[in-house]
Amino acid sequence: MSFSFYGELCTEVYDLTKKVGQSINGDLEYYYSRLKQTEGKILEVMAGSGRVTIPLLEKGLNIEGTDYSSQMLASCRNRLAERGLHANLYEADLQKLSLPHKYAAIIIPAGSFLLIEDREQSLQALKRLYDHLLPGGRLILDLFLPDNQFEAGQTSPISTYHMPDGDMITMESTLVETSFFHQYKVSYLKYEKWREGALIQTELQRFALRWYGVEEFKLLLEHIGFQDIVISADFEYGKTPDSNSECFVYEAVKP
Repeated sequence: MSFSFYGELCTEVYDLTKKVGQSINGDLEYYYSRLKQTEGKILEVMAGSGRVTIPLLEKGLNIEGTDYSSQMLASCRNRLAERGLHANLYEADLQKLSLPHKYAAIIIPAGSFLLIEDREQSLQALKRLYDHLLPGGRLILDLFLPDNQFEAGQTSPISTYHMPDGDMITMESTLVETSFFHQYKVSYLKYEKWREGALIQTELQRFALRWYGVEEFKLLLEHIGFQDIVISADFEYGKTPDSNSECFVYEAVKP
């Protein structure tokens, strides 16, 4: 599947900046409020290192996780073990997803669905998620629109991350490709790890981001077969999206 690969240095930065239980603009509280009455298994797709999965598990939800990145899943397993917890975690390509269970709810927080660069693969992934839901099961995910940087060659200021062990990781992002027609843009993220002033490791990540119009994505969900679709703005259930909204949360039901 064509989406961004999370390597070792990227995962270290992810773990530092997206801690277990850290809410991003209220997303953790929102997902819990929408899931707390769920009877049956829940699946977090593109679960990363457990920022959302672990606190929902701690709150008593029957949740599992899947991700394409073995690095992210290894981090999630470590975080679970540190807390004396266990959850089934699956390394899987969404386009070919085939898990042993069907779910009462599937969630994709943090706009992660946008990391699937190819539109046809996005549709195939939605079909696989649909097939993994029980009748009456819900898909809940959030999306956002891109920022206003679209000129290829633009480089963002270098970000610096001070790691707990004293190492330092820097990250520089350069926009290399934009397609308005195909609704995606691609950046290269260069990670460098430093120890006592010496460069000890480098990593280059291709980071692609697709976007969808607010109503366009609703039509895609309907095309797959979902019904009773509710679009909410900024993690307030039922709030009508407008041009000032920063994110759009979709909740859709498999009949």
